[in-house]
Order: sequence, then structure tokens, then C-alpha cells
Amino acid sequence: MEYLAGKYDVVVVGAGHAGCEAGLAAARMGCRTCVLTISMDSVAMMPCNPAVGGPAKGHLVREVDALGGEIGINTDRASVQMRLLNTAKGPAVHALRAQADKRAYQDCMKMTLEMQPGLDLKQAMVEKVVVEKGKIIAVVTNTGARFEAGAVVLTTGTYLKGRIIIGDLSYPGGPNGQYPSIGLSESLQRVGIGLGRFKTGTPARVDRKSIDFSRMTIQPGDEKTRNFSFVSEIKQREQIPCWLTHTTEETHRIIRENLNRAPLYCGVFQGRGPRYCPSIETKVVRFADKPTHQIFIEPEGKNTTEMYVQGMSTSLPEDIQLAMLRTVPGLEKVEVMRIGYAIEYDHVLPTQLKLNLELKNVAGLFTAGQINGTSGYEEAAAQGIMAGINAALYVKGKEPFILTRSEAYIGVLIDDLVTKEIDEPYRMLTSRAEYRLLLRQDNADLRLTEKGCQIGLVTPERLQLYEKKKSLVEAEKERLERTMAPVTEKIKSILAKVSSAGLPQQGISLAGLLRRPEISYEELRLLTGDEGELPEEVKEQVEIQVKYEGYIKKQKAQVERFERMEGKKLPKDIDYGQVKGISVEAKEKLEKVRPGSIGQAVRIAGVSPADISVLLIYLEQKRRRGEKRKLH
Repeated sequence: MEYLAGKYDVVVVGAGHAGCEAGLAAARMGCRTCVLTISMDSVAMMPCNPAVGGPAKGHLVREVDALGGEIGINTDRASVQMRLLNTAKGPAVHALRAQADKRAYQDCMKMTLEMQPGLDLKQAMVEKVVVEKGKIIAVVTNTGARFEAGAVVLTTGTYLKGRIIIGDLSYPGGPNGQYPSIGLSESLQRVGIGLGRFKTGTPARVDRKSIDFSRMTIQPGDEKTRNFSFVSEIKQREQIPCWLTHTTEETHRIIRENLNRAPLYCGVFQGRGPRYCPSIETKVVRFADKPTHQIFIEPEGKNTTEMYVQGMSTSLPEDIQLAMLRTVPGLEKVEVMRIGYAIEYDHVLPTQLKLNLELKNVAGLFTAGQINGTSGYEEAAAQGIMAGINAALYVKGKEPFILTRSEAYIGVLIDDLVTKEIDEPYRMLTSRAEYRLLLRQDNADLRLTEKGCQIGLVTPERLQLYEKKKSLVEAEKERLERTMAPVTEKIKSILAKVSSAGLPQQGISLAGLLRRPEISYEELRLLTGDEGELPEEVKEQVEIQVKYEGYIKKQKAQVERFERMEGKKLPKDIDYGQVKGISVEAKEKLEKVRPGSIGQAVRIAGVSPADISVLLIYLEQKRRRGEKRKLH
């Protein structure tokens, strides 16, 4: 029996990393918001590795933070280790990675939701979406509670028809022993939403007390204290080390001899798993020539002895998992606290989405996170804040907020999902971003803070900090350009020591010196004797912007060409079947995706340059016909 449990502007279904960001964004933008979760104990849960960031993923965290999201601030609070990766490479691929205390992360995020004005957090299992005349109007729980809303955001993660698989054992279930969501899948299909099936997995958790760390290599955090959030004030934190070990020939032998018991090779799985995070079974089979694979033993928190075995994701039977773990150096006497498993789940086919993450055929219904076929907390959080923002804008009758591929990694992520048909869980990679020199993690605030302010998420205090940083960067760059390096014996001597060319007769600006690869900003200050102290983040920005100025200009020129293509809009009502000259495959793909621009059409697999030429001619003919009608 249904009853009216509440009326809201926005209802968010699910309270994982996408749901938390969506709910907070909608509430902070002034919408009365309700977040529904299967279990209050699973809010912001980290069912896989309790780590945040890394290549490309760290960029997403910084971008969410710059827009006014929570994942960066929350990770800084809960972090037990921080490391900056790829420091030997250029700034475009530098990536911050944190090991988090998973319980602290959950508790801090749950409290943030509970204390957010305008947001209600409730435990309930949603089993039905109510759609009338092509528009979402409510969701209904398994107890009959009906929550009416102007917009709904589904962030159900891996819970939709979740099935846990361990060896030949399988049963309905969600991550970490939670209940699955069964009825909602059928409800979505009844309103015309197409679903796919994916799988993912997780390794065993082992007892710290049973590990011999003397046989492993320590992996400490950075000595320098770092933060994800641009407004975090944490200056010092206790760092807990991770540990590096490796598989052995014996590990591989045990796995090979038991492949007949591995669900992955017995046809048990219906869905496809993530290629970029393969199980240990897959690694042993796919890379048969490799004698070892790296394994990282990572803490799950300060107040637990559970350790995460990074690199050994598996769905092998329990006895085989224990046997193979005990062949790894340092794990000879290991005790397993939680067994590894695989989980299969339904997901929404993301080509059914608009760029604002709204379903094309159900107005007001948005989806974000793993329900869209992605993997990872960071990808989920990025979609979550965008879906929450756009749900709020939808309710207010305002234009959607969309980030392009040239503006943010978030734009790349969403554009890929909506435009490209994915056949495996999608993971963000730096290689997916064409303009990665412009979209660095260090300048996410300079790129997105003003946008976050315009939509109402960035606080005045944060905006003030951003404006101060921006003005300091510009002032210092200007000073370096106009100040000439003094020609002294001291400077000549120092330049010679670092194998740098001498000073030209016509002189050189300080900016010109800084552009030399061998000269850092700190070395420049030593050369000139500058005593003024600037914040670290300002010095970092000045050095990158000056040193890479030429490359940045070239990439900005590429962006201008990209934007011209994006500016060529395709009519929403275009009938591709009537456009002569387009291939059959292209017509099918174009009808399915319904791209908003020529630029988006270019990125659809199966649409050739010849098809794009036909579309450009079609647009030009349409423009001319419109001009003729105006004349008459």
C-alpha cells in the first residue's frame, strides 16, 4: 500500500560517492533535497580500495572540489597517506593519490550530509520510478513510501540486480554484504530505459597481525604535506605506510591449475569487467610470460588491522584464494578477514543520456556513477556533482550546466559516456583528454571556481581565496616579464654550474630565464636574490605557466578549432534517415546518440569523415534555405 512520505525538489537514490555529491550540490543550490540509501551504514562506503586519486582520477577530484564539491575536502580529512605520482614527468600528468581511512571517510561524509541545511538523509530501498507523460514525478520504496520530486537522480552504483560470485558460489547481494536492489531494474525497463550488465571485483582483506613486513618494501607517503582541496588548511598529518611485494611462480601455478574453478573462465559471468583493473586470474593468463606481478598491501584505516591486497582482485574459490595468498612474500602465514569476490550488476546504457546526465526519454530523471557504466569513486563523484547541479537547474527552469572536453576532465568523462558506446566499465585516463596540458590538476581552481560560483556552489570565502591566488599569479608573471636579469659574475657562475647558456648581450628577462628547462623558480630566486615569499601554489602556477607558455598557446589554438566544431549545432529534430549520402551505419549511430553538434558527431564510432562532410553540407543548405525564407 503506497503512502505519501514526502515532497521534494530533488530526490537522490543512493548515497555512494555519486549520491553524496549530487545531494549536497542540489541542497547547496537551494533545492529541498532527499537522499535515500539502502543502508545508513553504507553512506560513502569504499567497498573496494580505500584510495582516492591517481592519474586522471586525481584531476577529477580537484575539479569536483573547484566546483564546490566535497570529495576533496573529505579525503583530506580522512587521509592516512598522500603521494604525488608521476613527478618525473611533466605537470600535465602529475597526480595526487591518497590512502584514506575508510571508516573515517564514511563518518565524515555522513555527518556532512546530515548537517547540510535543506537535505534529508533517509534509509529506504527504492523499487519503482513513477513516470507520467514522459516525466518523472516520484519514486516508491519497497515499504510503499512514495517520495514525490521535481527531479530524481539515480546513483545506485553496483546494487541493481547485484549478484556476488565466489568460485562456483553465487547469490544476490550488494557490495560488502549489503542488500541488492532487484525491483528497480524492472521498473526502469518498463519505462523504456535500456540496461546492460557489467561486473567488477575486489581482493581479499587480510589481517595486519599475520603479515611479515620484513619481506616487503615500504612505500611511505610524501614528506611534504599535500591536500586535494584548494581550501584545506591541513598542514600536517600522520602518514601510515603501504607495502610492496609480488606474486611468485608458485602463485601463478596455483591459479593456472584452478582455472577450471574460476568463474571468469567457466562462463559464469554475463557481464564484462574492467580492462584496466583486471583480476589476478586475467593477469596470469593474459601476461603468461611475466614471472611476477606487483602487489601492494595497503591499510584500510587507523583503527583496524584490515589490509587491502591491491593487485589481487579475484573471484576464485575461497580455499584457492587463501592458498595463492600464502605464496606471496610476507603473506606466508596470512589470515584472511574478508574473502575476495566479484559482483555483477545492471547499468544504464549511457548513450541514452543527454550531456547534462538526464535521460533523453524521461524528463527530470538523471543518472550518475556506476549505474552509467563507469568504475571508480572519482568518476562517480564527478558525475554526481554534475547530475545534482543539473537536477537543481532543471527544477528551477534554468539552462543545463555542461562542461566541454576543453574545459575539464569531467567534460571528457561525460562526453565519452554519452557519445561512445562502452562495452566495459569506463575508467578515466589521462590519454582520453586531448587537451591535458591545459587541464592539469594544479589549475583546476583557476579553470572552474568562477563557474562554480555562477551556479551557486562556491562560497564567498572560497571565491575570495581564488581571486587572491589568481591576482598573485598574474602579478608575479608580469614582474618576471618586465624585469631584466642582472649581468653579474655570480649569475654567470651559477648558470655555468647548471649547464645553462650564458646571458645574451641584449639581456634577458627573468621570465626568459625561467623558460629554460634547467632553471626552476626557486633557482631563479637564488640567482636574483629575491626575498619576497609567495604561497607554494602561486609559485607552482607561475613556473608552469611561464615555462610551458609556448605549448599552452599551441593547445589553446587546438581548443579554438575544437570549439568551432562544437559551435556547429545539429537540429534536435533532424531525421538522419532523410539525409542523403550518409552511410547506413552512421545513420544508425547518429539516430541512437542524437549528437548536439558536429563536434560530438565526429567522436561517434562508425561516423566517418565522409559522413561528417555530408552533415556539414546539410547544415549549410539548411542555413541558406532559412535565409531565403527571411528574404521572402
